[in-house]
Amino acid sequence: MARPCRPRAEHLRAKPCFLQLQLSHSPRSLPLRRERGDRVPWLQQRSSCSATLGGCCSAGPAPAGPSLRPRARPLQPPPLQDYISMRAPRPGRPPRTPYPGLRRSRPGAGSTALRMPAAGRGQAEAGPPRQGELREPRRLPPHSPAPPAAAQPAALALVILLSFASRFHRLAEPPHVCWDETHFGKMGSYYINRTFFFDVHPPLGKMLIGLAGYLSGYDGTFPFQKPGDRYEQHNYMGMRGFCAFLGSCLVPLVYLTVLELSKSLPAALLTAFILIFDTGCITLSQYILLDPILMFFVMGAVLSMVKCNSCADRPFSASWWFWMSLTGVNLAGAMGVKFVGLFVVLLVGLNTMHDLWDLLGNLSLSLVMFGKHLLARVLCLILLPLALYTAMFAVHFTVLNKSGPGDGFFSSAFQSQLIGNNLHNMSVPEHLAYGSMVTMKNLRMAGGYLHSHWHLYPEGIGARQQQVTAYLHKDLNNLWIVKKHHSDTDPSIPVEFVRHGDIIRLEHKETSRNLHSHQHEAPLTRKHFQVTAYGINGTGDSNDFWRIEVVGRKAEKLIRVLRSQVRLIHVATGCILGSSGKILPKWGWEQLEVTCTPYLKETPNSLWNFEDHINPKLPNISLDVLKPSFAEILLESHMVMIQGNTALKPKDNEVTSKPWHWPINYQGLRFSGVNETDYRVYLLGNPVIWWLNLVTIGLYLLITVSTAVALKRGVQLTSEHKELSRVVLRGGGQIMLGWLLHYLPFFMMGRVLYFHHYFPAMLFSSMLTGITWDTLLKFLAGFWSPSTTAKKVYGAGFLALVLLIIYSFYLFHPLSYGIVGPMASDPSSPMAGLRWMDSWEF
Repeated sequence: MARPCRPRAEHLRAKPCFLQLQLSHSPRSLPLRRERGDRVPWLQQRSSCSATLGGCCSAGPAPAGPSLRPRARPLQPPPLQDYISMRAPRPGRPPRTPYPGLRRSRPGAGSTALRMPAAGRGQAEAGPPRQGELREPRRLPPHSPAPPAAAQPAALALVILLSFASRFHRLAEPPHVCWDETHFGKMGSYYINRTFFFDVHPPLGKMLIGLAGYLSGYDGTFPFQKPGDRYEQHNYMGMRGFCAFLGSCLVPLVYLTVLELSKSLPAALLTAFILIFDTGCITLSQYILLDPILMFFVMGAVLSMVKCNSCADRPFSASWWFWMSLTGVNLAGAMGVKFVGLFVVLLVGLNTMHDLWDLLGNLSLSLVMFGKHLLARVLCLILLPLALYTAMFAVHFTVLNKSGPGDGFFSSAFQSQLIGNNLHNMSVPEHLAYGSMVTMKNLRMAGGYLHSHWHLYPEGIGARQQQVTAYLHKDLNNLWIVKKHHSDTDPSIPVEFVRHGDIIRLEHKETSRNLHSHQHEAPLTRKHFQVTAYGINGTGDSNDFWRIEVVGRKAEKLIRVLRSQVRLIHVATGCILGSSGKILPKWGWEQLEVTCTPYLKETPNSLWNFEDHINPKLPNISLDVLKPSFAEILLESHMVMIQGNTALKPKDNEVTSKPWHWPINYQGLRFSGVNETDYRVYLLGNPVIWWLNLVTIGLYLLITVSTAVALKRGVQLTSEHKELSRVVLRGGGQIMLGWLLHYLPFFMMGRVLYFHHYFPAMLFSSMLTGITWDTLLKFLAGFWSPSTTAKKVYGAGFLALVLLIIYSFYLFHPLSYGIVGPMASDPSSPMAGLRWMDSWEF
């Protein structure tokens, strides 16, 4: 029977009780608490007294049954650190205390004893920790309290004001064409005039530029021939103003993204100041270019993705649907401006896969509900962007319905739909027959027509026979007559159609010589065979025979004009007729080389189609019957754009760059002017900002590795440290992934590259700088106490960064807003002493 409780005085004088916790208890049933002074609610003493754990019961024999039992209510498992702390002690090493309200006694044999605080105290005694005791980590002072509700709208208003002021300042200067305005301004004019053209990028950006010009009163008559041409009376401000507007919107989008990821107003403001005062971002936003439009949609997609992630606790709500749908809209916009918009599509895709993987591991979520989540993402992030992207091309082809400079890049069937093209409303026989007079067009981009003329190849260039080339323009020398290989066509016999697999002979109409090849080397492509025109009045030899094959067809199939893609295989050598795309010297009238390649790989260079078709024995049909479907046009346009991108090569004396140049701000781009008397604009990032971004990437990796190691080793963190770790690992991790996806792929590209290709990645590195330095300053401020000192340390560091950014902008702002006068090497120049790298050309 338990002894009664001692009187109060005796109770205070008594030695502390010891509760023995055997390690055989399951950790899952021990909801340990980490706060000092907390009671242990799951311990109940079976005795006649009602003493708390801070008091003491009698030291008599224990009652029957267990002295400790858990409560009936379900309990949450303890944190991982508490599991680790309850493992058996190692020999010769004192065990750690599982929670700070209890202190260990000296280790005993066979069990681990926990000593309760002294009677009458709510917390353990103060003083230095004893051997084997682990004290709770010191908490950071409240150095960065949450800003008041009115602070965020005021900060956003300040960011918007500074962003628009910096982008619209001196927007009309210079009043002449600068750099790539000669391309994208001209394309805006094409949309206003509804003239078809070709570009290597999807159409959305140019359509928006054309729409901005149209709405602002521009009539589309300025030629945009070359940089330096003055605009005179033409209204160009609408197109420049539209690009500057989207460039100004970039800063608040980045501000809101960082604010959502870090929940820190200073981090968002620091990122905004970086972009506001970066000379490169200002320059790129003030001209008629695609880059501000692309970056607007990229950052719109990132902000929508982050906002949608914040709504994860209320799925299928109105806000959740809104942000997910807006993410899909922005993805379509990014893809519709440039193909590099696919990088942000990949970023959103990886984020979506991570979310779905987490949902699949949530056992409280039914598979039916998981299926709804999956279908919602398919609808908003796949089907919606694809539908909008396809609609852009539908509008593009509807608006550009007149023949223009882009006709030759597309197939004859597509050209037949353009008003003013010689194939428009044309009637021709549908199927190819012997005796027909035809023109053959090569299917490579801007491949030209199979052509010959009276001129011979010069001495030393293969056999001295008649030249065969590819010519880009309509000409009578493009006409050929299709004949049987062994005899001429008898006009008295009925019409005989040419079929897949037939052996034919092509006779040049103007010179009566046959298309011929032999094993002499081609004039430029040495591993290919020469192609000539040979014979007299159609009489030649066996090297004039070609087998005609239709791609994807079986034997005995007829050959359709415009639609059938054919290849001509030389019977004697087995090579395939094609155009290399190389330009012949002056002896070849600078036309394109035609060769016979022994390599049988199927490429557009070796494919042809019949365009013009004249045969009085056959009935004509309208080419409207042969016009391609929208799906075929869409596929063809993408194939042509991809070929055009890969074929982009630097022009003579053109400044290009390599991807490793970009983060270090190695070399800029001249937007306008060269000489001292010119109005000079030079695209170069603010060196202080760009080098700060570069250093921050290394600093972020160091912080991330340190944080991950600390968490892996079970280091106890305060709530402030845990929040900082979450921001660094999750928020900063998303931004770091975005930077990698928008930068690393350029190392694998074979096309010509320029400095401005790095700016989407620069947006991510700037956001990473804001998050990283805000986290670092908060961590460093935690070493100072009291909280007022910590606030001063944090504020001083933040202010120093902002002042450094503003002062560097003051030094380099002439690069964006224009320089007139001496070069930087002259002491009287406004940029004197600021040419810190020899590769800078201002």
